[in-house]
Amino acid sequence: MQNKPLMQDFVLNLLKNNLPEKYYYHNPDHTLYVQEKVLEIGSHEQCTDQELQLLGVAALWHDTGYIKMYGNHEEQSCLLAQKYLPEYGYNSHDIDLICGMIMATKIPQLPQTKLEEIIADADLEYLGNESFEVKAECLFHEMHSINPSLTLTTWNQLQISFIQQHHYFTPYCKGNKEPLKQILLDKLIQSRI
Repeated sequence: MQNKPLMQDFVLNLLKNNLPEKYYYHNPDHTLYVQEKVLEIGSHEQCTDQELQLLGVAALWHDTGYIKMYGNHEEQSCLLAQKYLPEYGYNSHDIDLICGMIMATKIPQLPQTKLEEIIADADLEYLGNESFEVKAECLFHEMHSINPSLTLTTWNQLQISFIQQHHYFTPYCKGNKEPLKQILLDKLIQSRI
């Protein structure tokens, strides 16, 4: 596993140069945010240095598929990771683990391992974070640019339903993110009434 800074630059440039400008949420900033959160959650979940390294790589590549398509982008992210990761010293076993983590971010989230649970939680960590309203607004603008008939009222209903069905997987997020998520959900419900 070498040239990690080069790989980071490569992926961020891939996203910057190929994502539509209307992706206000799924962009390099989101990638870096998820990368930061997998390390935060992974540290609290007592991951080894090797596991943290794999989590960081999976977070870096998890949304690269958006350069190809919006729906089912996770599969495309895996194809891109499989294509490029050998150049950075990753073997097929590591790439399989990384692709498993990438696929764990697909909605509905169905993680099978501890590392998959961590990246799934990191990808939706914002639901229980102070930055929720800002990130949700960016996601609304992105979704609205793709589907101009999406109204703010419909969006808020979708958000409420999504958050009500969502649950965190890791003990860290259950204890530290879920309480605020419930407060933010109640606030969303109240604002609709």
